[in-house]
Parts: sequence; C-alpha cells; structure tokens
Amino acid sequence: MAVPAGNTLGEGVLWCDREEVVYWTDIAQSQLWRYRPADGNVARWPMPERLAALALCEADGWLLLALASRLAFFHVERGEFRYIHDLHDLRDPVAPAVGRPSANRAPRDAGQRPALPVKVQPDCRANDGACDRRGRFVFGMLHEPTEGPKQPVAPFLRLNADLSLEVLPLPTVAISNSIAFSPTGDTMYFCDSLQKQILQCDYGDTPASARLFTDLRHEPGEPDGSAIDAEGFLWNARWGDARVVRYRRDGTEDRSLRMPVSQPTRPVFGGNARQTLYITSAHDGLDDLARARDPLAGHLLAFDSGIAGLPEPRFAGNPDTLPPRPQRGSTAEIA
Repeated sequence: MAVPAGNTLGEGVLWCDREEVVYWTDIAQSQLWRYRPADGNVARWPMPERLAALALCEADGWLLLALASRLAFFHVERGEFRYIHDLHDLRDPVAPAVGRPSANRAPRDAGQRPALPVKVQPDCRANDGACDRRGRFVFGMLHEPTEGPKQPVAPFLRLNADLSLEVLPLPTVAISNSIAFSPTGDTMYFCDSLQKQILQCDYGDTPASARLFTDLRHEPGEPDGSAIDAEGFLWNARWGDARVVRYRRDGTEDRSLRMPVSQPTRPVFGGNARQTLYITSAHDGLDDLARARDPLAGHLLAFDSGIAGLPEPRFAGNPDTLPPRPQRGSTAEIA
C-alpha cells in the first residue's frame, strides 16, 4: 500500500515524470489527490464537481480535467480553473465553437478531419480518459439514468490540441473504460465494462471499426482502467475480481497479479524506472460486512511489476488561449 486514501471511488491514476508524483481522483468525493513517493507527502484539492479523469499537460503546472459535465484546465499550485467545454451545453461562450474555426486554434495537421458536432445526453457524465501519442485527449462517457439500468448510449470523444471537440465513430457504451494506446499510437483499446469485452481499433485521425481484443464474459468481475507497458502489453484492472491482468498483443492472458482489494480500478507505471505499478481502488457499493472483509479498499496500492512502462503522454493544448476563472478548490489539504 502506498497511501491509505480510503477513496470511495479512486480512479484516473497518472504518474508525472517532471514532478515525480502520482495524481488520481476520488470521483465520488470530487477530490483531486497527489502523492510524492520521495517524501511521502499527500495533498488533495476539492473540485467543483465529480472529477472523472485527468491528463498531464505540456504546459508546466497544468492538468487537463474531465469533470462530470465539463472539461477544464487546472493549475495545481495556483488553484486556477480555465473551462474549455460544457459537455451538456456547447453554447458555452468560453469554449471555441465546436466544428467551426476559432482564432485561438493552432493549425491542424495535414489530413485531420474537422470536428464533428457533439451531442451528449444530459444523463451521461465523463468517465475514463487518456491522451493519445499525439497529445489529444480521448475520453468516454458513462450513462447514469435517474431510474432503470444503464444503457449503451454514451459516446467516446476527443479533445484536440486546438481545443475543438469531436465525437469518435466508435460504439456507444454504458460505462466507458480501458482507454489506452499502443506504444506507436496506431491502436486504441477501450471497452464497455458492462459488456465485459475489451475492444481495439486501428487508430489515427479517424479510428477504424472496432474489433475484439479479449472476451471476459465467462470470467468474474468487469474490465476497468488499463495501462500499456513498454512491450506493448495491456494491463487491465478487473473490478470485482481482485486482479490486475496483463494481456499479450494478441489478447491472450500473460500473467495475473492478485490484489488485496476486490475493486481495483486503474493501473499506471511510475517511479524512476517506471516499473512501480500504482493502482487505485474503491469501496463504492460495499456494505459494512464487505468493507470489513476488504480493509484496504479505496487505498492507493503500489507493486514492483518488474516490467517498464511508458512515459505518460501529455495534452498538447495551450491553457493560455482561455481566460482564467475565479479560483475554486485552491486550498490543498494535507492528508
């Protein structure tokens, strides 16, 4: 165990090489967390709403946040937010017009298609996300209806470096997860956790049709977040199965790490050699008896994987193209 965080729904874990720290979120508690292994320092920041996923930025000091209903830049030390898009109201005047030119946009790469119009149902929130190898942020949504079961209506989207937003032509899902990219960036992995199949597609400016990577329908648990190692193998956290599983490039299982928690949520490679596997976890949905049997649920875990990971891609967009908003969540609480 690295940090006894006790998160309700720990997720979105990242390793920052520049700062040598781990960032992650407790979605249910609307908190951003940071852990510095060198001295054991832990800090956390309250967020204006649930923080589902995050990404490092090329711009020093900034993170990209996928909040439940909007995308924003956040400067950690200044506690400053700069909002990019409201995912449920794209008339937000702060955001560049979706699918139309903006004076703040950087030039597009040759051959990149214009952004598609975005439509997100009001009962969907942001969920899993990761930067591709070109510094674009790809994220999926999660359906949370007021009543009835979750339905596969949530899209996958991409925030480009010019801050334009587009819907990717991928199958809609109930719970997006397992978003990760091969070392060369030409394959994307993703899933609908409820379908219990991890999919893959040829990836570029326009993703190709999805195809099966590995089928978990006859196994316990559900696929949650994933990471890719330097050999191009995928490591997936298995919610409800107390495991992190490493898959070969052909989708067959290579090895399995038994976790001391029933609900691991996402792994990431960190540390000096990127061989420490940091894993978030959750106690969400566990009753008192289940929590008594699962005392480490919600803590940040750390294991020596013996295998090197890859540097975390950084979002290429520039926060200085957007005006600052009033500070909120600027006070770091020391845990």
